[in-house]
Amino acid sequence: MNVPESLFYTSDHEWIKIEGDTATIGITDFAQGELGDIVYVEIETKGETLNYGDVFGTVEAVKTVSDLFMPLSGEVLEINPELESNPEIVNDSPYEKGWMIKISISNKLEIDQLFSTANYLELIGSN
Repeated sequence: MNVPESLFYTSDHEWIKIEGDTATIGITDFAQGELGDIVYVEIETKGETLNYGDVFGTVEAVKTVSDLFMPLSGEVLEINPELESNPEIVNDSPYEKGWMIKISISNKLEIDQLFSTANYLELIGSN
């Protein structure tokens, strides 16, 4: 199971890379494996300011459709342009090419609620 040490995680199986006041967000290798082949990603929240826990989009796989939840409050600055024409990159490269959104973080205190790699591995039973 690929769970990079440099990232934060949520119980909703999203990963967060924090660089200053910006966070890049995607779904974990575990999540994409559970979903199966991803066929569509819908994110229409660019420019919106969302709160922690709000839905920022959906991922559609052959088996199911899943909501994507904001792991931190902030404004959606960018949506990965590759997702529209190539949603399967989330399966192939969930931590690099398959990122979902970039946000400006509006409440850095929320970072303390995120899981470390060790905590996330414990959550998914891979410790």
